[in-house]
Amino acid sequence: MSEVLVVGELNVDLILSQLNAFPAPGKEVLAQDMDVVLGSSSAICAAGLAKLGAQVGFVGRVGNDAYGRFVLRALERLGVDTTTVRVDPDVRTGATVSLVYRGDRALVTYLGSIATLRAEDVPVDCMSNYRHLHVSSYYLQKNLQEGLPLLYRQARALGLTTSLDVGYDPEESWQRDRVLALLHHVNFFLPNEGEACALADTGDVEEAAAFLARHVQDWVIVKRGAEGALAHARDGRRVHVPAFPVTVVDTTGAGDSFNAGFIYAYALQRMPIEDALRFAAVCGALSTTGIGGTAAQPSLEQVWEFLRQH
Repeated sequence: MSEVLVVGELNVDLILSQLNAFPAPGKEVLAQDMDVVLGSSSAICAAGLAKLGAQVGFVGRVGNDAYGRFVLRALERLGVDTTTVRVDPDVRTGATVSLVYRGDRALVTYLGSIATLRAEDVPVDCMSNYRHLHVSSYYLQKNLQEGLPLLYRQARALGLTTSLDVGYDPEESWQRDRVLALLHHVNFFLPNEGEACALADTGDVEEAAAFLARHVQDWVIVKRGAEGALAHARDGRRVHVPAFPVTVVDTTGAGDSFNAGFIYAYALQRMPIEDALRFAAVCGALSTTGIGGTAAQPSLEQVWEFLRQH
């Protein structure tokens, strides 16, 4: 049996780093480095799981173009099964330009194929081969949204655990009612602090976690960057783990690598929640020590070695 099925968006990231300033309207700035790498929250999470040794399949869409071929080759090299990725000749593969400045970043995304994936693209008979279903980037995938409740119900009926990372809403509407209803089908909800507070309509992260936990099946895990991670269970339990200090090069995909670590540790390996959060925090931290979302993702051995030293 395979282990994790990831359903989501696929795109390339064009990363411009070591900027001499952050660009203002009408101004031009210089970047000292440029990389073209595998992007997208879903793909980075899938890659992180594969690096840890999990068997991972992916459902998504790309265009019949150079970027689409780049994405597929990158996933396959990383050990992700792309059998159920559809190549659509009628769309162009999505792309994100990432401007990295002083340890943070700004993103500009062309959706392209990202917005064309539908729940019907996920073969139900395929799901029965997996133990866990993960979906990322809810707000970017307009055509996937309507079918997600049924997809999650089908997965749970087949015995899969489920997780969701909604990502940032570029429109900042947040669709609170729809997302809160969707969370009833989700075992593990994995927002960052800003997303959690926006969905809970509060500026207090503890309040946000407690509110969202009332809607999920099991746990809300709020990623807080340098402040670590906060987990709140539906039954009221709370756990906090600090972040691990590393030399940050690029934060692209850190939350997605955290997601991969948590899914591996908690959903697949059944570690105690605090151990799983520490494991996930290491995955997120180490991923920031290289350019792009996947270059510095750790292997299982690297995570254990880091934990032994810390």
